[in-house]
Amino acid sequence: MGIIHKITQQTKNRFLNMYELEVTHKSGKDSRYFVASRAEKAEDLKITTKKNTPDGVIIFSIVKDDDGKEKVVLIRQYRYPIDGFIYEFPAGLVDPGEDFGQAAIRELKEETGLVLDPIPVAEEYEKPYFTTIGMTDESCATVYGYASGKMTRKYQEDSEEIEVVLADKEEIRRILKEERVAIMCAYMLMHYLHDEDAFGFLRLKDDSIK
Repeated sequence: MGIIHKITQQTKNRFLNMYELEVTHKSGKDSRYFVASRAEKAEDLKITTKKNTPDGVIIFSIVKDDDGKEKVVLIRQYRYPIDGFIYEFPAGLVDPGEDFGQAAIRELKEETGLVLDPIPVAEEYEKPYFTTIGMTDESCATVYGYASGKMTRKYQEDSEEIEVVLADKEEIRRILKEERVAIMCAYMLMHYLHDEDAFGFLRLKDDSIK
């Protein structure tokens, strides 16, 4: 197993920082490795804390129209790394002192105007999992539920370019075939296409199978 000898913080930004690691590979060769992190200082890196505290939350939510037809709440957002739009689930960072369930309710409201009614699920379905572990220690929890209310952009930040999309299965198939989609969102949508019950794969906290 590799050994980490020293961590040097290279940037001091609010939302994302770069850290240089001085390491020894299992072969005995010394090297450097670079890690991007939401941590504002080295003491908060998961390398240091050994805790998998979620940096962010992803929201998989369903709305029902007046006829009872289900649609998935998606966002089509401009992202600078690709200089273009990509389809994602509503998501965001967990604020200090906030748990990821609270963050999910807040973020869905801010990005879409909708109100989230979360489903209580077993820990393995909502716990934080890592996003792109080859380059970052970021992890995100997932919250599932039903959304209601009126869509609006008035709660979005000035820096956000977000279009709210309510997608039925036909539109989801088109999106997966023709559009750029975040990988976590894509996998969930693939499952959704083949399940009669949108949340049929979830295990509830009382261990019942929905």
